[in-house]
Amino acid sequence: MNERKDAIRDARTLGVPKMLLLGLQHMFAMFGATILVPILVNSYFKGEGLSVQVTLICAGLGTLFFHLCTKLKVPAFLGSSFAFLGGFSTIAQLDTGVFADMTMGEKLPYACGGIVVAGALYLILALVIKVVGVKKVMRFLPPVVTGPIIICIGLSLAPSAVNNASTNWILALIALAVIIIFNIWGKGMFRIIPILLGVVISYAAALIMQAAGLTNPDGSAILNFTEVASASWVGLPPFQLCKFNLTAILVMAPIALATMMEHIGDMSAISATVGENFIEDPGLHRTLIGDGLATAFAGMVGGPANTTYGENTGVLELSRVHDPRVIRIAAVFAVILSFIPKMAEIIGSMPSAIIGGVSFMLYGMISAIGVRNVVENHVDFTKSRNLIIAAVILVSGLGFSNGLTFTIAGTSITLTGLAIAALAGIILNAILPGKDYHFGDDPKADANRGLDMNPIQEEDIQ
Repeated sequence: MNERKDAIRDARTLGVPKMLLLGLQHMFAMFGATILVPILVNSYFKGEGLSVQVTLICAGLGTLFFHLCTKLKVPAFLGSSFAFLGGFSTIAQLDTGVFADMTMGEKLPYACGGIVVAGALYLILALVIKVVGVKKVMRFLPPVVTGPIIICIGLSLAPSAVNNASTNWILALIALAVIIIFNIWGKGMFRIIPILLGVVISYAAALIMQAAGLTNPDGSAILNFTEVASASWVGLPPFQLCKFNLTAILVMAPIALATMMEHIGDMSAISATVGENFIEDPGLHRTLIGDGLATAFAGMVGGPANTTYGENTGVLELSRVHDPRVIRIAAVFAVILSFIPKMAEIIGSMPSAIIGGVSFMLYGMISAIGVRNVVENHVDFTKSRNLIIAAVILVSGLGFSNGLTFTIAGTSITLTGLAIAALAGIILNAILPGKDYHFGDDPKADANRGLDMNPIQEEDIQ
């Protein structure tokens, strides 16, 4: 790849104040999407889900881990992954076996344990890629498998978006409209952070509505600041250790199949943006190790899985500053914010309707990106094998709403719809003849295989 001649490779030439400002810009780019994950998970676990403080420190430290693993060469920020939302939702609803009598707060550590195992799968893939090469690995995970799985992740969450939005449709529509407006007509930085703008503007609308004496349709207050008033300004993030259960692992671990494909696509996209081939140097195995360690660490202390963020790739293109140092500055800012409980409570006071409005875009976008994955990789659905694989994955992922529960050696195990879909897709792809996809034949399509909330294309920014 050719390096961008107009890009700044060493941000120190700009001076410390500008470096700090660039780092702050990167933090704002990731902030809305990163904090949205614990907010959504809390709605699944009825207020006993993930902590915003823990999420922020995991994003910051995870990014620093990633940079260490990649020899400080790759300008990537690791924020919360949306791909695991379906897994969190499923575990919150589990009511069989050991989960039958658990509270929501007791179920959460098991979801985080599943994330630790998902992170470990990154390390296994990194080892395999180092030994046999990326092309031999990717033949088992073509777009005809990963695309429908991604579609299932988004569609399985759709009822949650409607339920939240229905608490106050006016606020939900404001949030959705703001995101659409800035995503389509926004310029520069505003186009990169439409989710953050949707949250902030709709929250401001909620403040105005509350001040005017309005309430939700059910008569409840739009905003509740009780917890905000009692929260301190400085405090440690409320870490909690993960726990392991085979059912929870089988819920979360298969999602890593999709997020590992996302990672490979993101590395291709960042390489294209910066003009350096990071898949070769420092190597895809190193970037996978960094992402996997960050995800496993986050799960271990009660945080969400991490993933490389397309929003920050967009900022690299916008600013033309490609120095990884500014990303590390953003990571430090995230860590600092994680020690401010009052800010976390302000975020936690967000009305469910706003979450629902944002989710309308988010969950639909996840499924749409699954469709894009299939289209851009030219999956030929005139071939019966491809139709069969996609059909079985979609019906399995959406049809097994309660999964399959069975007992082995006295242990109750539940295979969720997504786990069944992933296994079925991989097995069918391996045994059915007539494969028509080979990784590396179309680098542009390979670069667009992720689950980014707000995928940034170069033409969008110019």
